[in-house]
Formats: sequence, structure tokens, C-alpha cells
Amino acid sequence: MTTENNLKITAKWFYTVGRVLLFSLGCVIILIFCSTLFQNIPFKFTDHLSILSATILTFLLILLFLKWEKLKPDDVGIISGKYSISRFLCGYIIGFGMAASQALIVLIYGHFQLKLVPKISIIDILLPLLLYFFIACREELAFRSYSLRSLNISLGPILALTIIGIILIIEHVAGGMTWKMAILGSGAGAILFGVSALKTKGLALSIGLHSAWNFGQWTFGFKNEPGIWQAVVEKSYESEIEYVGLTAYLFVMGIAIAGVLFYYRNNILSE
Repeated sequence: MTTENNLKITAKWFYTVGRVLLFSLGCVIILIFCSTLFQNIPFKFTDHLSILSATILTFLLILLFLKWEKLKPDDVGIISGKYSISRFLCGYIIGFGMAASQALIVLIYGHFQLKLVPKISIIDILLPLLLYFFIACREELAFRSYSLRSLNISLGPILALTIIGIILIIEHVAGGMTWKMAILGSGAGAILFGVSALKTKGLALSIGLHSAWNFGQWTFGFKNEPGIWQAVVEKSYESEIEYVGLTAYLFVMGIAIAGVLFYYRNNILSE
């Protein structure tokens, strides 16, 4: 390979990464704008409206970048296909099962209880169910459509997943998460959802997994607030249970990643 060809390839990688970083910055600006727009509205669905608006604007931003890079919506997995519904439902069942498995592992370890929240209404369940679906849609569009697929086309799956993982970790740290939780928590999630999107060449499976995982964690009180159950840790065991919960999280994430790789083993990751 000549020096001229090497320079052309390097330039292509550089411009792709630059566009993805610019796109990611745009997604952050959209999220901040939508959060600010609705923050002073005394309305029960404020968070829903904020995230839904951010999702719609993120989708429009994707279309803009697709036109810039001369790609089609189908190239980045944002067009529904014949398997989309079944993949979403399968992902949702697996994602919720993962959350339940994490809670079960911690329960088996001990010093931890799940107490059913009394008098919880249907609307109290439906609101977080819908919110976590919107959140998953926004994040999958932002991190697993144009950005991931564009990097995958130019750099291959390993570098694509790594770059998106780093962007996600930085975003979560900027949002107040500790570096440990951002690297281990967001990092493992980035691999699972990223591999799911690349293997299926769409977002249905990753949206199902993502939304169900978050809703499942809320259900079992793992979102620092009561869900359908309230997580109660025995006094003086908080740090120990946090460690067990993180270990259980990495375990179920690892099993899920292996499962996706095995089930879609005949689907190549790179374009």
C-alpha cells in the first residue's frame, strides 16, 4: 500500500471520528436544551416531554448527518424491518430478566430485602415504563445509530465500540456518575447495546434490552428510589451490597453479551 493511500485512509478515519464527535456534541446540546425548556413547567410528564423532544430532535440531527455523509437511513439501522417487533419484544424480556437476575443474586447473598411498595397505582408503573422507553430510544439513536455505524464502516467494530464507550463514559461522568460506575456500568452496557445494534444492523433489540433493563432496575428499587419494590439494605452492609450488586451486574451483562454474540454468530459485525 502506497503512502498516498495510507494518507487517504487516515484522513477518512479522522473526518469520520470528527463528524461523530460533532454529532455527539449536538446530541448533548439537544438534551440540555430540552431539559432546560421543560424544567420550570409544573407538570407530571415534564421528564417525558423533555426526553421525547430530545429523541425527536436527535432523530432529525441524524438525518442531517446522514445527508452530510451521503448515507441512507437504512445504513444506520433507523428504519424498522420485518424482525423489529420480535427483536424488541425478545430484548425486553431478556432485559427485564437480567434486572430480575441481578436482584435475585443480591437477595441470595443476604443482608438485603425487597419490600413491596404499598398502594402503588397503575399510573405509577406506566409513567416510569414510558419514561425509560423514551430514554432508551434517545440514547440508542444518539450512540448506536449514525455514530456507531459510521465508525464501524470506517474503523471496524472494535474501535467503533471503544470510541462510543469512551464518549458514553465521559457523558455519564459529566452527569455526576463516579468514574468507577461510569467505566464498569456504562462501559458494560455500551458493549451489550453496541454489539446488539451491530449484529442485528438495527436498534430494535438494543432498545428493548436498554429500556427493559432500566425499567427492571426501577421495579426492584435499584434506581435509588422505590419502584414496585423498595430495596432495603441491612445497616452497615451498604458498601458490601453495592459491591455484590455491581458484581451481579457485570455477571448478567457478560452473559447477555455472550448470548448475543453466540445467537448472531453468523452475522458479521463490520460492514
